[in-house]
Amino acid sequence: MSFSHQTTLTTQQKSRSTEPPPPVFQRLPSEIYDCILRHLAVFHKEPASMSCETCHLRDLYALALVDRAWDRAVRPRLYCKIHLVGNDWPAHTKKFKMKAGVRLKLLRRTLRERRALAQHVREIKVPRLQADGEEVGAKTLDMVASLVMACPNLEKLIGFYPVYGHGFDRLTYALSTRSNLKERVWIIAENPSITERSLKQLPPGLMDLEQAESFLHFHDRWRSLSTLFLCSQKQGVLERDIFVQSLHRLPALQHLCISNFDVDDFDDVTLQSLPPLQSLRLQDLEGVTFWGLSEFARTKPAGSIRQLSLVNLDITYLSAISNILLHLTNLQRFTLVQESSPEVAAGDLVFQPVIASQALHYLHWDILVPGSANENLASSIRAGGFPSLRTLRAPSDYDGQLQMLCRPRSQVVLPSDKYSKAYRASGEGNSSGTARTLFTARKLAQERIEGARKTVKFRVVIEEEGVVQEVFEIQGFMGTIGSRISYNLESDVPGNDNALIDFPDLVSGSKEVAPRDGCTGLWNASHHAGKKWWNHTERYRYQPVDLHRFF
Repeated sequence: MSFSHQTTLTTQQKSRSTEPPPPVFQRLPSEIYDCILRHLAVFHKEPASMSCETCHLRDLYALALVDRAWDRAVRPRLYCKIHLVGNDWPAHTKKFKMKAGVRLKLLRRTLRERRALAQHVREIKVPRLQADGEEVGAKTLDMVASLVMACPNLEKLIGFYPVYGHGFDRLTYALSTRSNLKERVWIIAENPSITERSLKQLPPGLMDLEQAESFLHFHDRWRSLSTLFLCSQKQGVLERDIFVQSLHRLPALQHLCISNFDVDDFDDVTLQSLPPLQSLRLQDLEGVTFWGLSEFARTKPAGSIRQLSLVNLDITYLSAISNILLHLTNLQRFTLVQESSPEVAAGDLVFQPVIASQALHYLHWDILVPGSANENLASSIRAGGFPSLRTLRAPSDYDGQLQMLCRPRSQVVLPSDKYSKAYRASGEGNSSGTARTLFTARKLAQERIEGARKTVKFRVVIEEEGVVQEVFEIQGFMGTIGSRISYNLESDVPGNDNALIDFPDLVSGSKEVAPRDGCTGLWNASHHAGKKWWNHTERYRYQPVDLHRFF
């Protein structure tokens, strides 16, 4: 009896041990899934990665097929940010008899048929379908517009910025209906009727009533829009009252960039009417003067600005910059780029520091022909005018006055400098002493560092009973020991020879249209499934341009 009972228990234990355990991922909290997916995204999207967005989407799709738990975790990430980069698969273009836009068509069909997936979409990057300088066709605009209309919660449309010529197009209307939109880039192009009207009359009044009202109505639903870019291209017109009214229709606006408008469109009076902002970039505006900037700094809305960029405004007097830094008490980042040097007005009394800011953390100071501007800035830093300054970028610091005030560095040049166009030009003897390139700035800074090392800064003598036993010589260095300021000569856009990011960096798509050494999935060629698993059409390793880099 006892033997039979023991045999029965052993049999039951064996049968229980052979039962498969429940899947471990079904017991995990959602945070574990999110952590895994974040690390997967970093692996595919970091700048040093050999992978691309197509490989990332393929891996997400494979995870979604594991079980329902993984599908619930992957689906929001799979459709939250949709980045379609590069050319379509040739088999798709042949099957659908289309030259381009096959993935857009398939994505639109999916989002229309499955509305639950469309609810997840927050950001869309459409593929570049034309080369730089080519006009975007009406069919392309209509296809992108229909895709935008299929995404009710869309916040960003990146990498695709067609011009707006005060005429109707479906994409502009579709974006105006997205109430959750957070970023909008307007590139205002020339309009034939406005150009013809400008030959017969002076502004204001060049835009007719329909054109003005249409542009204003596009802003009515954007209650969440926080970033706005307004750029004129080829004499594009946007009159003063339209500027003011459109900006004040955006209650959540925090970051504003205005570029390349005529003096009749944007001037000192328009500047005084800007709403409260956190970031402001003014670039290539003939109507903005040093007087207007000084008056704007005294207005109440300007007090909230934390990041200010003044690019190619040709500020004449240093007093305007002094007033800006004095009255903008919350300013943390300041960028000044221009060719001529702002000087102290004749007859003005000079007290040190000439310019000062208690809160400024980051300063980009780039005067192509410095004059006394660099000297005045250096003397202001020495006099304690910038106690909170931690980063200084000065590509036009030709004599090293500003570098001398920063923390010493052993090396400024980058390994990639020898591959730059400026390096090849310098080898041919074409480099200029006043060229505004980071390669030239780093080369001069490194030469100053090497020159300082050849001198003896300190000499330590060890004596015993009046007899010199040893002498130690400490080499010189370029900088100030104990300084909290870092001397930075790196670009806003990795690999770019220009320090400051500009509109060509935003709208250019040449690398995407004709990729060189793009990703084909070859990095995963060891996969046991073979070429059918890892291979895909060669595509550019796309890195989104963050609009906040402009400020």
